[in-house]
Amino acid sequence: MNVDIQGIHLEVNERTRQYIEKKLARIDYAKDHIIDLQFRLLKEGSGFKCQVTFNFRWGNKTHLEVECYDLFEGIDKLFDKMEIKINREKSKVQEHS
Repeated sequence: MNVDIQGIHLEVNERTRQYIEKKLARIDYAKDHIIDLQFRLLKEGSGFKCQVTFNFRWGNKTHLEVECYDLFEGIDKLFDKMEIKINREKSKVQEHS
């Protein structure tokens, strides 16, 4: 699984990278199903927009986004959404097998 982290209007420091890498353990069970994860962290006014795009091995591409005033809270919410989406996609594929 390839992971790319980009900051737009903010510098992604080592603390933020380590936080995201630690959170990746939450979706470790899906590493065989996901090819690429692309995180984009945007600074907008007094808040942040956290986005992720991921490509599944079976061709589906998903984009998720959350807005929050705290960057780390936004990352947490993004991972919550990611877990839900990954589980839905996995169950769809298992149903068709």
